Amino acid sequence: MDTILVVDDESNYLTVMEALLGEAGYEVLTAQSGLEALKAAGASELDLVLTDMKMPKMNGIELLGELRRLYPDLPVILMTAFGTVEKAVTAMKKGAFDYILKPFKNEEILVTIAKALEHRHLILQNRLLYQELEKKYGAPNIVGESRSMQEILALVKRVAASRATVLVTGESGTGKELIARAIHQYSNRASRTFVSVNCAALTETLLESELFGHERGAFTHAVAMRKGRFELADGGTLFMDEVAEMSPALQVKLLRVLQEMEFERVGGTRSIKVDVRVVAASNKDLKEEVEGGRFREDLFYRLNVVHLHVSPLRQRQEDIPLLAAHFIKKYATENVRGKVRIAPEAIKLMVKYPWPGNVRELENVIERATILCGDNVITPQDLPGELAPRPAEAKLDIDRFIPPNIPLNEALDHIEEQMIRRALEKSGQVQVRAAEMLGITKSLLQYKLKKYHLTN
Repeated sequence: MDTILVVDDESNYLTVMEALLGEAGYEVLTAQSGLEALKAAGASELDLVLTDMKMPKMNGIELLGELRRLYPDLPVILMTAFGTVEKAVTAMKKGAFDYILKPFKNEEILVTIAKALEHRHLILQNRLLYQELEKKYGAPNIVGESRSMQEILALVKRVAASRATVLVTGESGTGKELIARAIHQYSNRASRTFVSVNCAALTETLLESELFGHERGAFTHAVAMRKGRFELADGGTLFMDEVAEMSPALQVKLLRVLQEMEFERVGGTRSIKVDVRVVAASNKDLKEEVEGGRFREDLFYRLNVVHLHVSPLRQRQEDIPLLAAHFIKKYATENVRGKVRIAPEAIKLMVKYPWPGNVRELENVIERATILCGDNVITPQDLPGELAPRPAEAKLDIDRFIPPNIPLNEALDHIEEQMIRRALEKSGQVQVRAAEMLGITKSLLQYKLKKYHLTN
C-alpha cells in the first residue's frame, strides 16, 4: 500500500483529501505546515507528497527544496489556487513531479497521483534490477547439465507463470535462493521487487517486525513507521529462507497472510492488503518437522503447493566442472587475473570430493584458488588440503633432504626454511600469498623471514 502525505494549512481541505485518497486505497498522512511535513517524512516511509503552495513560514516551493535534498527519489506534487506560468516553471525546475491548480476534479488528482507513483516504482525497480545485475544473480546462473538440475529448471519455468506458493528444499549451500530468483525472473512479476528474508537470522520479535513492519512507537526503538518485507514485496516475490525456524506464533500469522493476503503492522490496527508471491525454503524435512510437532501442518500444506528439491552437489558430479568454470570466470574478472584455466588433475580431485558445503563451498574454493594460482592455471597444489590429501604411504626421505647428524631443532629449522623459500618462489615473492600457502599469518611469515635472513 502506497503512503501519501498531504500538506495544507487548511484542516477542512486535509479532511476532504484524506477521505478521497483513503477510498482510492492509499494510506494517508496529513500535516498543516512545512515543518510538520518534514517531521512526518522523517517518521514514516513515504511514497508521495501532495503539498499546497501557499502556506505560512515555509511555502510549498521551500518544502519541495528540503524534500528533494533529503529524499531525492520522493515525488512531490504542488497544488495552488494562485496558478501562474511562472510558478509552474519554478516548481518544475525545483524538481516537482507535477503542478495542479485548485479547484480540481477528483479524477484529475487521482490520475496525477497514479502517474507519480508509477514513476517512483519504476525508479526503485530499476535500482533494484541494477543491484541484482551487479550481484550477478538470476536464472542464467543456474549452472548444471545433470538430469536433476535440468528437471528443476524446467519446473521453474512452468511454475513461474502461476501464483502458486513454492517450497524449495535442499541442504545448505545448494542454491535455494538462486532457484527462488529464477522463479521470480521467469514470472510476470519480474519487473517488480524480489525481497528476501532469513527467518533463522532474527529473533521472533525482530522477525515479526521485519515481515510485517511496525508503526511509530510500537516498541522502544520504533522511532518511525517502517514497512515490512511483505509490504515492500507488494506486486513481486518474497523469498523466506529457513522458514522452519519460525516460532509457532509467527507460523499462525504467516498462515493468515498466505490465506487472506492481509496483515497489520506491529502496533497497528488497520489491515493492509498485498499481492505477494511467496517462495519458502528450508534445509530441514518439513514433513518430519510437522510429525515432531515443530511446524504447523496447515502451514506446511499452504507452502508446499509446488515442491522443488535441490540435490546436493555430491549427487550431481557432472555439474562440478561447469560450476568450476563459471566461478573461475567470475573471480578471474573480479580480481583482474585475465583468463584462468584449471588443470585436469585439479578437476579430477574436485569431482571425487564429497562437497559437504555444496555449491557455496565450491565457490569459496574456486575464489581462493583463482587468487593463489601461478601462471593463471589452477593446479592441485592450489586446492585446500581436504581436496588433495597426501597419500598415507608418502614419506619424507630424511637421509636425502636433511643433513645427517644434526640436532632435531636444526633439522626442523632447515625444513621450515626450505618450505618458506618454495612458497615465496611459487607466490612470486608476494608475502600475503606465501603466508596463505603456508597456513600462517603475514606477520609470522615476516618474523621467520628475518630469522632465516631471507629479507632483502
